[in-house]
Formats: sequence, structure tokens, C-alpha cells
Amino acid sequence: MKWCRKQKVKIEPSLEQQSAEKLLEIGAQLRQARQVQALSLERVALRTMIPRHLLKAIEAGNREELPEPIYIQSYIKQYADALGLDGTELARNFPIEDRRILLKPTQRILPAAQLRPIHLYLLYLFVVFWAVNALSYTLSRNQLQESSFQRVQQLLPTQTRSQQSDIQSVSTANQDSKPVRISVTLKAQSWLRVTADGQTTFEGTLPQGTQRTWEAEEELTLKTENAGGVLVQFNQEKAKQIGNPGQMQEVTFAANQRL
Repeated sequence: MKWCRKQKVKIEPSLEQQSAEKLLEIGAQLRQARQVQALSLERVALRTMIPRHLLKAIEAGNREELPEPIYIQSYIKQYADALGLDGTELARNFPIEDRRILLKPTQRILPAAQLRPIHLYLLYLFVVFWAVNALSYTLSRNQLQESSFQRVQQLLPTQTRSQQSDIQSVSTANQDSKPVRISVTLKAQSWLRVTADGQTTFEGTLPQGTQRTWEAEEELTLKTENAGGVLVQFNQEKAKQIGNPGQMQEVTFAANQRL
């Protein structure tokens, strides 16, 4: 009679299964140590800078809520060290593949606590570079504005004198544009009628202290009922009274005539 022996083949669990089982064991150990010390997850999160939901997932062995194994191992070490345990030894018990970890198709956003010192250093260099460029741009702009302002200040007096000269020239030209010009100042209230080149340009009563000027191409005629209250300056000559108080007077001024 022949006996047939069945050969038993021992099937080794996959690395993923080993990681899941070890995570449950380590998580339970960490939770127990935390509860013994009466620490809340929030308190541990502040110590380790690991988000609370990740700490909770480690304690529960919830692999789906955690990032790649290499990060889980780092979290286990930080968590254990914060509780006074041997974080290095405990993290070594969590198995990971001894090769470069490839990201899964589904991308995960790593929390801020997973930033490495090299990342912070690069970020620091970027901030410094940006700040230096911004400061340089601001200083250059201020210097340019100051330079432009100084140039305007230097040019302004010359331009102002030129404008004043132009205004004076225009004023002189306006004064010389008509050969007959009289300026009237009233010492007392008076009725006036002014005729310029045959056309009446003004007629009415003006109060004491009024100063008015009229011009004409050929002649100006001034008529008043109170000649003693009217002072008249013809062209550039000295102002003179054209009559006696209460006297009706009519005076005509023509080109090339003197008062």
C-alpha cells in the first residue's frame, strides 16, 4: 500500500498585508500610551505638528486615510517620540518597500507637516529672492520719480518766466490793439453814456468808486450829468476831472489827441 503525503506550502503574506497588520498593532500601542498619559489627540497634534485626522487613522490602523508608507513610518516615529517611547525602533517595525515609492494614480495633497527641511529652505530662498527684487524695483521707481520731480522743478521757473513774458506780450498787444482807450473812475455816483466809433457801448448810472475802461478804433465819446464826479484817464495820460460837480458834460476822445 502506498501512502501519499500532501506537501504543505506556506504562503507568505504580502507586504501590504504585513503593513496593515503591523499598523494595527503599532496604532493600538500608541493609543494605549496616549491614554495612559491622559493626552488628547489635539494635544499630540500640537506637539508633533501632525494633523489630528492622521493621528486618529494611525491609532485605528486605517491605511486608506494615510499617505504613502514612507510618510507613515515618519509619523509613527514622531508620534512615539512625543509620547516618550522609542520612536526609531517602533517606526522600524513598520515594513516598507526597500525601493523608491511610486505615487498612486490618485494624487494626494500632503499636509504641511510633511514638508522636508529642503523644501523649507527652497521656499526661504524664493521668498528672499522675491523680496530683494521687490525692494530693488521700489527703490528704482522712487529714484526715477525723484529725478523726474527735480527735472520738473528745474524747468518750471524757466517755463514760468516764459509764460509770464508771453502774457505780458499779449497784454501789451491788447492794449496797443486799439488807439483810443479811456479809464473812468467815479468819485461820486454818476450817469454815463459811452459811444465807441459811433455805437453806444454803455449807458446807465454807476455808483461811487466804480472803475471802468472802454476802447475804440477811432474815437470815444463820454457823456455824464455829473462831470465833477468823473475822473478820466485817456490812454497813458494822467487822470483828470472833466467838469464841475452836477454839470452836464460830453467829451470826445480821438486817436492822436491829448486830454
